[in-house]
Amino acid sequence: MNSATKPFCGVTVLVKYVRIRVRRALSRSGLPDLDYALNPYLGCEHGCVYCYARCYVGKSIADRWGEVVLIKENIAEVLRRELLAMKPGVVGVGTISDAYQPVEEREFLARRCIETLVKHGYRVSVQTKSDLVLRDVDLLKHVRVDVGLTVTFIDDSMARRFEPRASPPSRRIEALRALRRKGVENLWIFYGPVIPGINDDDETFSELLRLAKELRAVLYIDPLHPKRFMFEKGVLVKEAKAVRTQSFLKRIEYMFKKCREVGVVCKQGFVGDAYEEGVAKHIRNLNSYAGSGGASACSGSS
Repeated sequence: MNSATKPFCGVTVLVKYVRIRVRRALSRSGLPDLDYALNPYLGCEHGCVYCYARCYVGKSIADRWGEVVLIKENIAEVLRRELLAMKPGVVGVGTISDAYQPVEEREFLARRCIETLVKHGYRVSVQTKSDLVLRDVDLLKHVRVDVGLTVTFIDDSMARRFEPRASPPSRRIEALRALRRKGVENLWIFYGPVIPGINDDDETFSELLRLAKELRAVLYIDPLHPKRFMFEKGVLVKEAKAVRTQSFLKRIEYMFKKCREVGVVCKQGFVGDAYEEGVAKHIRNLNSYAGSGGASACSGSS
């Protein structure tokens, strides 16, 4: 067990790292287009205030989100054994906790796992908020690997309010350009969560649309998914309620219309190609969500 201090809006935050050993490396994924999920770490130093991942970790991590990170120190060795008996498929790397969060710079767990997966014929899908991903461009250029960077904001100061210890968006955008220059073909941008009144403005969307067109990248657009913890902790309460409105739905529909007009491939995050069905289900869930009792801290639309 060790720890390090990280800046958080001008206040020093102590991040505790706990080394653990695991019996399994891969789990079945419930996300579209992924067969398996692999997370070298549980908990995330980025400390994003809206992050749904706290719904899928233990209470001790969820209650101190951004302050506790479990390091699965033997995951690469376990993965090598598992792959001998598993059917190849698509593996999402960092589906719960960012695999390229700062601790990866010294641990190399994500790199070792990606290397092993590619060697065994698996397809790999990486999503991150970190420009540390550039370190592994030699692996990420492989035809069986796709890479996505989450860019929720384009303004660094705004991002610090919601993603206090992630790479600033300016560095993520430059990382996307660098990945393309260095030969990564399977590139995508994740614009999410799209939060009403916060980052659904024309400037943010237009900049990301231009970036996607420039890089010939798919743009995933993912509206905020309200969770009960937001209401209990007073996080994005007004915005979570606003997601239920027809005006916000129309805003999302407008974004997809603009994508078609400029020739950018846009998809809804966590739904895949079924955009209309996905948005309709999202709104139906939200309509029955607010005020419901007896649910867990993470229930709600997913």
